[in-house]
Amino acid sequence: MSTGGAPRYQRILLKLSGEALMGEGGYGIDTATLQGIAAEVKQVVDSGVQVALVIGGGNIFRGVSGAAKGMDRGSADYMGMLATVINSLATQDALEKLGVHTRVMSAIGMHAVAEPYIRRRAVRHLEKGRVVIFAAGTGNPYFTTDTAAALRGMEIRADVMLKATKVDGVYTADPKKDQSARKYRRLSYLDCLKQELKVMDATAISLCMENDLPLVVFDMTTAGNVIRVARGEEVGTTVGNTTTESA
Repeated sequence: MSTGGAPRYQRILLKLSGEALMGEGGYGIDTATLQGIAAEVKQVVDSGVQVALVIGGGNIFRGVSGAAKGMDRGSADYMGMLATVINSLATQDALEKLGVHTRVMSAIGMHAVAEPYIRRRAVRHLEKGRVVIFAAGTGNPYFTTDTAAALRGMEIRADVMLKATKVDGVYTADPKKDQSARKYRRLSYLDCLKQELKVMDATAISLCMENDLPLVVFDMTTAGNVIRVARGEEVGTTVGNTTTESA
């Protein structure tokens, strides 16, 4: 296991929730938080790792909650996809202010603000050292941004998917509600499904399991964690086709 220096992975897909952009606020985008995330991503890019991003839209609109309040699920999900485009454009702006070349690729056509998603073009951008932000999920309702991240991760042949959260890994139960909850150091995708641990939705987990795409769940609020994961340091919980092991 590497503890510094050269990165362990050549190409990563970083999944951020929309809520990660809110900071301490209850809605929208906190500029300071966004700038901090951009600085973390720049560190990884500067280390020579190819970086793709998928960002949720829950800080602006969440399709599932809209449907729960009586909206048509399809319409609500499309609104959620548009929220991810707003977050993607904001993140692109923050990265480019730091000198990081960035492309937003949308699964829904909107040529004035984003490129259409074309897999081979996305891979070429990554090979040229550009950060690629995949917006608008899969372009289809009923699929979460977790599933979109898993799909894009496999399409670009990422070495690993990183899921940034506000918790330092995956636990046997919610550590805020259950003091006896134990953290996993390693977790099999199969156990994740069996125990319904809500790391990602079942569709995303199944896709990763079937295509052997490892996932690292880690705390984004700790500065420097993204580059630590990219270097192969033991941060958070590694989920994959592996043996489950407590920390």
